[in-house]
Amino acid sequence: MRPTVIILAAGLGTRMRSVLPKALHLLAGKELVRHVLDAVKPLGPGTTAVVVGHQADRVREAMGGYAVEIVHQAEQLGTAHAVRQALDIIAAAEGPVMVLCADTPLLTAETLISLIEVHSRARAAVTVMTAMAEEPTGYGRVVRGSSGVMRIVEEKDATPTQKKIREVNTGIYCFDKKFLLSALGGIKNRNAQGEYYLPDTISLARKKKLKVAAVLCKDPDEAMGINTRFDLSQAEMVLQARTNLKWMLEGVTMQDPATVYIGAGVSLGRDTVLYTNVRLEGNTALGEGCTVYPGSRIVDSTLGSGVVIKDCCVIEDSRIADKATVGPFARLRPGTVLGADSRIGNFVEVKKSVIGEGSKANHLAYLGDATIGRDVNIGAGVITCNYDGYQKHPTIIEDGVFVGSDAQLVAPVRIGRDALVAAGTTVTRDVPAEALVISRVPQEIREGVAGRRKKMKQKKST
Repeated sequence: MRPTVIILAAGLGTRMRSVLPKALHLLAGKELVRHVLDAVKPLGPGTTAVVVGHQADRVREAMGGYAVEIVHQAEQLGTAHAVRQALDIIAAAEGPVMVLCADTPLLTAETLISLIEVHSRARAAVTVMTAMAEEPTGYGRVVRGSSGVMRIVEEKDATPTQKKIREVNTGIYCFDKKFLLSALGGIKNRNAQGEYYLPDTISLARKKKLKVAAVLCKDPDEAMGINTRFDLSQAEMVLQARTNLKWMLEGVTMQDPATVYIGAGVSLGRDTVLYTNVRLEGNTALGEGCTVYPGSRIVDSTLGSGVVIKDCCVIEDSRIADKATVGPFARLRPGTVLGADSRIGNFVEVKKSVIGEGSKANHLAYLGDATIGRDVNIGAGVITCNYDGYQKHPTIIEDGVFVGSDAQLVAPVRIGRDALVAAGTTVTRDVPAEALVISRVPQEIREGVAGRRKKMKQKKST
């Protein structure tokens, strides 16, 4: 039978020192609660309920696209109180009921499946997942007896001896539905926090002589709870190591994996090479055989195969076709489309422009709101003057055009096919195909002026 899953996401997370609810802090570019939902999805749950509280609308919005039922906890009175808000969902469950926390983003589906399997085989009233912690401070301690887990003691209620216990509660449970319904009504708040603790279900099961099972999480990192910004940084390192290993096993080369950041929504083709200090974020996809040199950041962009991104480039919301080259020190702003075999060189900025196949702008240019055809050469220092102070205007450069250095193209303007724009020209009107356009102040030479000036300076100095 399919499990029912309840995810606790109502807490503010005061130790995060943030106005943002803890469940919405980002890990690998994705909210913590979404990581937990992704781990749950392969279980095929009958119902997934998320208990929300602080900034409920914001948390609900972050879960768009997931099939979840929202349960509201108006007042945060502990984990058992949070689960109690989902009584109707628990009562309708056809199988076991799992309770997870939104701040355990490193969980995997395989670990959750093993928890369900142990619970089913043991026919337990409650099965708890535990972990061995090097530093257990802040976690509930698992108190065992000769027959297994007897109870869980929260940090603030623990004795000095109990605080030395390294086996801790992960906050992950699997319950028999009938037991959970009855236990939620029997939990009291007689503790240092004055809260209703879900771990008290274990001592209640023991009192009723019901079976309590425990599963020790093989990888303690999976059970890591995020309570502080430091915890978040540790989880980031664990997840990045996990993600980078996955891609290296898929055929991606990383010279120094510890310096490479790959977001949760990124996909990479085999034989791609990532150098040091590369960041790939958002919904970014790289084809096969790409090379990204040190210091580049690529966000929400699609690269074809054989693309080369040289050092220190910033690329956002762009599409780059096969065998194009970008950089070094180039910026592609949102809406940029580069054709196959095109080249964008050092200190070139492209914004909301289409660059045709085989075209190139090798240095020091700004191309904004432009449509550029095939085999176009853009010289150094060329600017499309696309903004008149009120609105943006388009520049159209047809196939085969050569634009000389330091030209200004004042939009709206069209340069016809195979035309030549002379260096230093300011183009303010459309240029016909195969024409030469030139606008320069006539050159004047006055012989001897520089020599006389030099002599005057020498005389003044003496």
